[in-house]
Amino acid sequence: MNIVDYGRINAAILFLSVTGLVSGLVLKFLGHPEIAHIAWFLGVVPALGALLVEIVRSIGRGEVGLDIVAALSMSAALTFGETLAAAVVAVMYSGGTFLERYAEGRARREMHDLLSRVPRQATRHRNGGLEDVPLEDIVPGDVLLIRQGDAVPVDGTIASETAFVDTAALTGEPLPMRLSRDAEAMSGSTNVGDAFELTATHRAAESTYAGIVRLVEEAQKSKAPMSRLADRWSLGFLVVTVSIAFAAWWFTGDPIRAVAVLVVATPCPLILAVPVALVAGLSRAAHFGVLIKGAGPLETMARIRTLILDKTGTLTDGRPQIVSIESHDGMGTDDILRYAAALDQASKHPVAQAIVAAAASRKLALPVPSEVAEVPGEGVVGSVEGRRIFVGGDAFVAKRVGRPAGEHDELDAGAVLVAVSVDGHMAGHLVMSDPLREGVGQMLDGLRHEGIARILLATGDRADVAKRVTQGLGLDGTRANLTPDGKVLLVLTERKHGPVMMVGDGVNDAPALAAADVGVAMGARGAAASAEAADVVLLVDQIDRLGAGIEIARASRRIAMESVVAGIGLSVLGMVMAAYGYLTPVQGAVIQEVIDVAVILNALRALAVRPKAGLSAPAAQGDLHPA
Repeated sequence: MNIVDYGRINAAILFLSVTGLVSGLVLKFLGHPEIAHIAWFLGVVPALGALLVEIVRSIGRGEVGLDIVAALSMSAALTFGETLAAAVVAVMYSGGTFLERYAEGRARREMHDLLSRVPRQATRHRNGGLEDVPLEDIVPGDVLLIRQGDAVPVDGTIASETAFVDTAALTGEPLPMRLSRDAEAMSGSTNVGDAFELTATHRAAESTYAGIVRLVEEAQKSKAPMSRLADRWSLGFLVVTVSIAFAAWWFTGDPIRAVAVLVVATPCPLILAVPVALVAGLSRAAHFGVLIKGAGPLETMARIRTLILDKTGTLTDGRPQIVSIESHDGMGTDDILRYAAALDQASKHPVAQAIVAAAASRKLALPVPSEVAEVPGEGVVGSVEGRRIFVGGDAFVAKRVGRPAGEHDELDAGAVLVAVSVDGHMAGHLVMSDPLREGVGQMLDGLRHEGIARILLATGDRADVAKRVTQGLGLDGTRANLTPDGKVLLVLTERKHGPVMMVGDGVNDAPALAAADVGVAMGARGAAASAEAADVVLLVDQIDRLGAGIEIARASRRIAMESVVAGIGLSVLGMVMAAYGYLTPVQGAVIQEVIDVAVILNALRALAVRPKAGLSAPAAQGDLHPA
C-alpha cells in the first residue's frame, strides 16, 4: 500500500473519530445519553481497529511503540463504559497519526525517474541503413549512431574520428571530454558535440549506467529505517504507565482509577508534539529552499555527525568560468574576450557558452560572426568585424598561427586553456576553471559550530584537482578517483563516527545518497537521479542552504524534545492525581487535551526558526512549498 493510500485511510479514521465525538456531545446535550454512548463507541472503533493492526505489524518487526499505551487506554475506557473518554483519546490519537503520515508523505518519491532517464531505444546501423531498436536488442559489436544531445545508451568504443561527451553526471568531471577513435565511452554520458558512431562492447544491463541504477536500489534496500523519535521513549513510558495503573487498581480495588490513569497517560505529547514540530520544521526549511522528504529525514538530519561532500556541482559551481585572461601581443583583455565570445555565439560547446556568459557579465557588445566553421572537440573558426578569429584548444590555434603550443604560464591542476588568435596572431589565452562556490568556507565553519565533527570530500575527479580546489577549507579528508560504489563504501565506513550526510548532484552520487543516513541533492541543476535518491533536495543553487537546513532541523528537534519533556512531565503528574482519585477518566481526558494544546503551541515555534546566517527566502518561494 502506498503513502497516498495510507494518507486517505488516516484522514478517514480522523474524520470518523471527530464525527463520533461531536455527534455524541450533541446527542448528550439534547438529552439522549444512551445514543450518545453509541456514537462515541462507533467513533472509537475505527481508530482502535487501525491501532491494533499497527501494533501487530510493529510486534512483527520486533518493535514496541507508544501505540500500545493508546490502545490500552481506549480498550479500558470502552470496557468500563467510559465511552466519552475513549472518544477523546481516539480523536487525539488519530489526529497525531494523521499528522505523522502527512509529514512522511511530503515529496517522497520512488526511483522510477532514475529508471526512466535510461534511453529506451537506440539507433543502430544495419544493412546500410539505420533502425531504432530497444536497448535489450543491442549486442556487443553493434554500431550505434549517437546524435547531439543523446545519452550514450550502452558502454562502447568510439567508431568515429572524434567524439565530444559530457561525463559530469558519471565522474564529476565538470568539463566535457574529447574522445578519439577506439576510446571507451560510458553509458549515461551525453554527446555535446556532433553526431558520432559507437561500437557497443556491453549489453545495456551490463553497462555503467545500469550498474549505478542497481547500486541505488541496493543501497535503498539496505538502508536502516528511520525510527520515530517518539518510539525511543515508548518502552519506559509504557512501563511507568502500566505500573501506576496497576498500582491504583490493586490498592483501591477501583478499576475506574486505572482507566483514568491510562487516559491521562495517553502519550499525546509524544504522538502530537513531535510530528507538529517536525512538520513545522519541514515548512520552515522549504521556505528557505530546502525540501526535506519527511519528518524522519529531518529528525535524522538534526543528529548528523559526519558530512561527505561531492566536488563538482556541490562545492564547486559545476560550470567553467574564466579566472584570468593572458594577453600576448598587447591587445586588451576585454578585446580578447569580446572577439572570442562573439565567435563562440555560434557554438553549443559548454566552454563556448561560458565564454559568452563571461562577456555578457562584463556588458561587452558582441557582433554577429560570419563564415563560422566548428571543428568538434577542437575549436571554432570565423570572422568578426572583418577580422579572422580562431578560438579553441591551445594546440588547435597554435598550429594555425605557426606558433608552438604550450608557450604560456603553467596551469593549476584542473584548469582549461582556451587560445584566441586574431588575423593570424596569437592574441591571448583565456584560463578557465571550476571555482569553489561563494561562501563555502564560511558555511563549513558554521556547520562545525553546529556539531558536525567530520567533513570529507568524495569525488570522482583527480586527486590533484581535488586537493587544489579544497585547499584552505580545513577538511578532515579527501577521497578522489572514486567510483559510485567507492562512494557508497566511504559512506558505510564513516558510519562508525555517527550518522552520515552525503551531498551530491550527479548520477554517480545517487547510490551514496541512497546509502547515507541523510542524502542531500543539489536539485536546481543536478541530475534527476540524485534528487530521487536523496532525502533532502536543495531547490536553489546555493550550497549555503545546507547550513540553513541543518540549523532548522536541529532547532525543530530541540523544540520537539522540549515539548515532549514538558508534556510527559505533566502527564505523569496527571497519572498520579488520577491514581489518587482526584481525576475521573473524562476529566483526565480533558486535562490531557489541555496538555496537548500547550505542547502543540510550543511545537509550532519551529515555524519561526531563523537560521543564524540570516538567509532570505528564495524569490519564488511560492513555488518551493510542496503540495
